[in-house]
Parts: sequence; structure tokens; C-alpha cells
Amino acid sequence: MLDTETLSRFCREHNISYRQNLPMAEYTTFHVGGKADFAALPSSEEELTLIVGELRRMGEQPVFVGKGSNLLIADEGIRGAVVFTWGVSDITLNGSTLIAGAGAGLSALCRAAEAESLSGLEFAFGIPGTAGGGVFMNAGAYGGEMKDVVLWAEYLDETGERRRLTGPELEFGYRKSIFSAHPDWCILRAAYGLHWAKKETITEKMQELIARRREKQPVDQFSAGSTFKRPEGAYAGTLIEQCGLKGLRVGDAMVSEKHCGFIINCGNATCRDIETLIARVQQAVYEKTGYKLEPEVRKIGG
Repeated sequence: MLDTETLSRFCREHNISYRQNLPMAEYTTFHVGGKADFAALPSSEEELTLIVGELRRMGEQPVFVGKGSNLLIADEGIRGAVVFTWGVSDITLNGSTLIAGAGAGLSALCRAAEAESLSGLEFAFGIPGTAGGGVFMNAGAYGGEMKDVVLWAEYLDETGERRRLTGPELEFGYRKSIFSAHPDWCILRAAYGLHWAKKETITEKMQELIARRREKQPVDQFSAGSTFKRPEGAYAGTLIEQCGLKGLRVGDAMVSEKHCGFIINCGNATCRDIETLIARVQQAVYEKTGYKLEPEVRKIGG
């Protein structure tokens, strides 16, 4: 069991913000989930490194969370520690390379690139995640992926040592990276190799993609983004709609009527509601089409 007293004392000694029994539903875009026993909210990379080091010393494996945009938290919550990466959100420029802290929002990163007339990140504008989360899952949209622009990523390994991986070492694949197989590694920052272009062209592309996103996706409702990965040779949303599942509900969890690739929380959905709905969609699609849909959303806790 997590020694919250010792951890709280450590945080107070190092002026690191923390909360006990944090309601995780308030910190994910799904707005679902129980409480975390302990949550650390470091405001800098130094604080993040300190708290991760202390948790390692205590033999604890924390859950790392950015904006909680691709997470489904169990109704029972998280027994242990959560460490938020928001505080490491600085963005700097080195020539045509942007370097961002893990907690920097992807849209903020896109805006920073736009301001410097740097192209390559337009596809990420509107993805409701962070730089760290984007690297973790190789986030992508509209034909672009993080693997196309990420040069390197720095992280704390399972011992708390700072390390850097570059290029092929990141093992990017469809909605995955080397970090997907090592959730005990804490991403600190990443570098993005971009190229110069007319600012007007970059702005136009960003506005075009955000307009498409708002038109076709339920961005004004609680969700974790695309619920399922794209199966080879098809699109999850199209398969789900073809199977007549648009609007299918379990409790307050519903297959979006705007885009069937999204499951939304209509207000008071539970994790159990969402998991049950996911399973029903998977079963129906498999029985009618032969495609096996794999969830893109990660479940944590329970």
C-alpha cells in the first residue's frame, strides 16, 4: 500500500503540489473514473524528476498523465500514485527544431510552430493531448503522425536515469511507440524537426483541419477521441455505422451519432458502461464484418 504520509511530507519539503483522493473524472476528457490515492502535480522538470525519483525509491510505479485525453479510468479509481506532467510545458526553438516539455499541449505546439513559420505539425492542431502523450501513442490525424516529425525524446527510465532515444530507437508504429511497452518510463520532452514555409499557408492548413474536425467529430462532448484503432483495409467508424450501431447506448455511454468511431459520455457514464459498450460494438462488428476492432483508448486502474 502506498505510504501517502511519507510521500506527502516529501512533497511539502520540496514545495511540490499534491492531492490525496483526487477524483480522476475531473482530469480526463472522458470525465469518467474514481479517485486516485495520491496525485503529484509538479510545476517544473526538476520537480517532476524529484517526485519520480522518490517514488522509485519507495518501490512505487506511478501512472503518468498529461491531459487525460486518451484514458479510461476505472470506476474503482487508481490504487497508488498519479504524476501529472502539465508543469513541464516549455517550448523552445533551435533553428527549425522545436523542443517541447511533455506537458505542452499539442495545439500550443502547433501555434508555436505557426508563429515561427515552421511547417510539419499542422496535422496535430486540435488533437486534445500533450507532447508526451503524442509521442507515447504516436498520435496522428489527416495523414500525419508524430513519427514524421519527432527527432528525439528524453525520458526517465525505470531506475530514474535520464535517457534519450532518437529516430528508429523510438520504435514508432500505428498508435504506438517504444514507450507504449514501457509505461514505467516518464517522457520529459521531445524535439520536432520542421521545415520553413509561408506562415499564411500553415495557418490556412491548420484552420482547414480544425474546421474538418469540428464538422465531423463530437468535439463538444466528453470522449477520449477515437475509441478504436483503424483496422487494416477499413475504417472503424464506417464499419460501426454500417452495422447499424450509431446511437447505441449503455447507460450514459453512447456511440456518437456524429462520428461512429467515437464513444461519448452523455453526462453520467461509468467506466463499466463504456467497457460494456465497447465490447458490444466489437462483437457486432466482428459477427457482421469479420473485422476485430482494437481499442485505442487505454484503461487504467481498477
